Amino acid sequence: MSSLQSRLVALIIKHSRKRAFTSPENLKRWIASSRRSQSHEPPLRLARRLTIRQGMVQGFPVYEVVPHSTGARRILYLHGGAFCFEITSYHWFLAAEMAERLGMRVTVPIYPIAPEHDIHTMFDMVLDVYRAMLRESAADNIVFMGDSAGGNMAVVMTMMGALEGIPAPARHVLISPGLDMTLRNEVVRQMAAADPWLDIPGGLEAIRLYAPGLDRGDWRISPLYGDLSVLPKTLLLTGTRDMLTPDNIIFAEKAREVGVDVDLVLEPDMFHVWPLVDMPEGRRARDRIVAYLQG
Repeated sequence: MSSLQSRLVALIIKHSRKRAFTSPENLKRWIASSRRSQSHEPPLRLARRLTIRQGMVQGFPVYEVVPHSTGARRILYLHGGAFCFEITSYHWFLAAEMAERLGMRVTVPIYPIAPEHDIHTMFDMVLDVYRAMLRESAADNIVFMGDSAGGNMAVVMTMMGALEGIPAPARHVLISPGLDMTLRNEVVRQMAAADPWLDIPGGLEAIRLYAPGLDRGDWRISPLYGDLSVLPKTLLLTGTRDMLTPDNIIFAEKAREVGVDVDLVLEPDMFHVWPLVDMPEGRRARDRIVAYLQG
């Protein structure tokens, strides 16, 4: 049975953040509001625990979260936010916890987001970040980690890199990724009403803003339809109250069919990106990620 805390969090999300995804108009209003209030800068208290350095790639900030004791292995962390919203404190605290517990540097690109920028600008920037990492570290020492839209980006980046001859990272950690942005799976549509966070109308509008003119079935938007054989060993965490989960299960099955080692964690009663939340189920999920990357 899910914890009381997780049920309270789901209830709060349902009566707040869910509204952003119930219509295209609501999504646009939430984007406009977020531009007035959001900041990409890491919370001040993290600087007391870790060294945080800022650089720039193509005019966009890139942060390095560096623990006191670090080895050769690194994480490229791609935050979620429907391709339209900025990094949040939840993302920052996940990155910090991974750095501290794993002794791994975590690179956090503040990538260009929609509607001010599009898919081409976004991937041009993050691929440059990865190329810079490869000049310092072997691909075997790099992990791609992403939640929600960031999980989508991690998979697409690896596929794009394969076409360019860029080596794949050693592993993927995908947290509630969006892997089929057509959102045409009938089971997904049935689950949307009960999902406490996501919904179809706002999700489709986010994709329209992010990738104008592209078919949603294009693998650069929906990597489920790309060449899954190029992907590395993968940990995929998804919850049974997340409308994206049916397609995540299909992704895991298809990837395994072409030889990819996929560890699928299907968490009962959990909503979208629950591992980012400080509650029993979130802590358990983060323990699972740490164990996976230590193995």
